[in-house]
Parts: sequence; C-alpha cells; structure tokens
Amino acid sequence: MFQLLFTIVTIEAVLILTLGFGTPARRVVVKLLDLSKQGRTPLVAKTVAATMLVLFGSVMFSTIQIHTRVSESGGVANSTDQVMFANRLLEAFLMGTVLFLAMVIDRMHYYTRELQITRRNLEIAVKKGKTGA
Repeated sequence: MFQLLFTIVTIEAVLILTLGFGTPARRVVVKLLDLSKQGRTPLVAKTVAATMLVLFGSVMFSTIQIHTRVSESGGVANSTDQVMFANRLLEAFLMGTVLFLAMVIDRMHYYTRELQITRRNLEIAVKKGKTGA
C-alpha cells in the first residue's frame, strides 16, 4: 500500500511541476487532463476519491483508537502498538497528501486552461485592433 501511495504522490508532484512551468510538456499534460475530464472519467475519479476519503477516515479512526488505548494504559505503549501507530499515521499522511495534490492538480489545470483561453482572446483582440487602426 505504501509503495502505491508513494508512486501516486510522485506522479502527482511531477504533474504539478509540469503544469507550473511553461514547457512543451505542459501542453501535452493539459491536453491529457482535458481528455480525462470527458466521458465517464470524472465519475470514476470522483468514486476513487470518495473511496480514498473513506479509507482515510478509517485509518484516522484506527490511529485515534491506538492513541486512546495507549493513553488509557498509562502512556506506555508496547512495540506492536508503536509499529501499528506509525504505519497508520504514515498511511493517513500519504492518503491525505494524495487527495490534496489531486485537488491542486485540478485547480492548476483549470487556471492553466483559463490562461490559454485568455491569451488566445487577447491575441485575437490585438490583431483586430491593428487591422482596424
């Protein structure tokens, strides 16, 4: 599970960096994201995000249960509880990061798309202004 979450975080970080800088790869990424927002893909993405959100809540609940159990036993945790707590905490952090970065990618795609449309409209207006003057 951790390997999958680390891979997803890495892919999302690369997408964010690609969207952040005006490279030729950005056009490709924007086109791919445009295609991914057509058809049934948004429904699948929302379903996956909702599933991850439920898993995130479950992991957080499990982490809180372990913490409560350790607190009730006088603050001394055995090694099993420590390992389980650390694993659950890492898993929760990675799931939260994946969900947050997905939201960042969505917004960056939206703003990049709007920027392209605004630039295109500005170029058209400038051309019309030069021919009309």
